[in-house]
Amino acid sequence: MRIPRVLFLSLLPVSYLATRRPGRGRFGRLLMHVFGDVTTVVGRARPQTGIEAVGREWQRMFARAEDVPITRIEGDTVHAEIHIKCPYRGSGNVDGCFRMMEYDRRILERIGGQLVVLRSQAEPGVEVCQLAIRPRDAATADLVPAHVRVGRAAK
Repeated sequence: MRIPRVLFLSLLPVSYLATRRPGRGRFGRLLMHVFGDVTTVVGRARPQTGIEAVGREWQRMFARAEDVPITRIEGDTVHAEIHIKCPYRGSGNVDGCFRMMEYDRRILERIGGQLVVLRSQAEPGVEVCQLAIRPRDAATADLVPAHVRVGRAAK
């Protein structure tokens, strides 16, 4: 069973309101963890071994695989995208996006992976988030998260 798409889409505005400001960080993080936990319970997520299995299990949590396509698998990294229109799209609030993506990080934590957002829909002109998924204990120092990269560019 998967979370119905209409339910998932209806929770996006709530997620946005809970994560858009840094001052709501604790509440937003807690809410994203609750949403992620509910998704893993309803979706009957299972811990996976092997990065491709982790990526496919994450993808399975969504109502439609085409909303979150896996674009390639290289070594210990699954590259995926999020095509669902995000409330942060074009806002420039990449830090808010980072806080909202705690939902996906929570799901991946439960199934044996970790997530880095490489490009965010919050960036001007970006319509598709680009993600890297790795095993939970794998190094990620070579991946520059969007909120860090954009923060560097602003300085």
